[in-house]
Amino acid sequence: MNFSYWEQQTWFSNIDYTIVGSGITGLNCALQLKRRFPNANILILERGLLPNGASTKNAGFACFGSISEILEDLKHHPEEEVLQLIKKRVSGLELLRKNLGDAIIGYESHGGYELFTSEDKELYDHCRANLKKVNQLLKPLFGEDIFSIKDNTFRFENIQEKLIYSKYEGQIHTGKMMAALLHKVHAVGVKILNNVTVEEVEEASGAVKVKTDQLEFLTKKLLIATNGFASRFGITEVKPARAQILITKPIADLKIKGTFHLDKGFYYFRNIDDRILLGGGRNLDIKTEETTEMAETTLIQNRLDELLKTTILPHADFEVDRRWSGIMGVGHQKKPVVEQVSENIFCGVRLAGMGIAIGSLVGKELADLIK
Repeated sequence: MNFSYWEQQTWFSNIDYTIVGSGITGLNCALQLKRRFPNANILILERGLLPNGASTKNAGFACFGSISEILEDLKHHPEEEVLQLIKKRVSGLELLRKNLGDAIIGYESHGGYELFTSEDKELYDHCRANLKKVNQLLKPLFGEDIFSIKDNTFRFENIQEKLIYSKYEGQIHTGKMMAALLHKVHAVGVKILNNVTVEEVEEASGAVKVKTDQLEFLTKKLLIATNGFASRFGITEVKPARAQILITKPIADLKIKGTFHLDKGFYYFRNIDDRILLGGGRNLDIKTEETTEMAETTLIQNRLDELLKTTILPHADFEVDRRWSGIMGVGHQKKPVVEQVSENIFCGVRLAGMGIAIGSLVGKELADLIK
């Protein structure tokens, strides 16, 4: 593009820090950089019209993990590592709520529930048998037992008789959260450019050359906060994972309140504005869902429709209002990747579907890598 002298001077000269990605992590990174370096010139580049990953496309769960997810993690990681990961999620949620305020982000605490399908009796029995073990593991974080058994008062069908309840799980309005974060970032003088795709970055004599589909420029430091899109920058520890979601039209006299997990967290649903929001299903076709393409598939959407009809809303008339997808960043481990990539390039990625819980904290940790 042919930029004027004024545009070049204002937007693309003497840039101290460039952040790729304007999601939860990127915006919190910018805020922490401004706290540490008030006079710094900070630029955020965003490939979408809105944050185009998962930050405004998720289900709005303020959670730290269901009982089956935690037990699955304990199969593959030491207890101390799992405990530290959950501690990060709890600390991240506290930071998010402290920074923005519960009213602004629409935070509500109705608790969380895990359902088990009729075919999942083995998993159900395993989770019930290990409730005491997990409660003891988490007691240092919460000071009390977290998980308990609850009756199925929601009239869900084709599931095991009881639900497993988590009293500290909540939900937020992610659109309101992101709008509040954007307002804070603009207020401290951080610049954001949307619809700019970063195509290539390289170290260049004490700086980083950034090539986009619009222009090239130099920045002193580059911070990558693109999570599911991180592999485009050679960060091989992260794979994209598409999450497909739908939401119903308003349902009269909806009694369901809370956040709900099913099938080791591969399915999840909640109430919002007298509607049911339901997502998941990537376990039906893991390889196809390792993509950065924002699209929906018949296989997964049909399964979501089926769950609504047979399990979640078997006695209610409903219509689906909207369907969409978002891109998460996952890997062989769930611990976020917050590290220095090269002399002047840093990254904070692999949020493993827990962006709301840990995005604020990962953004802060990413900014704190700068010396």
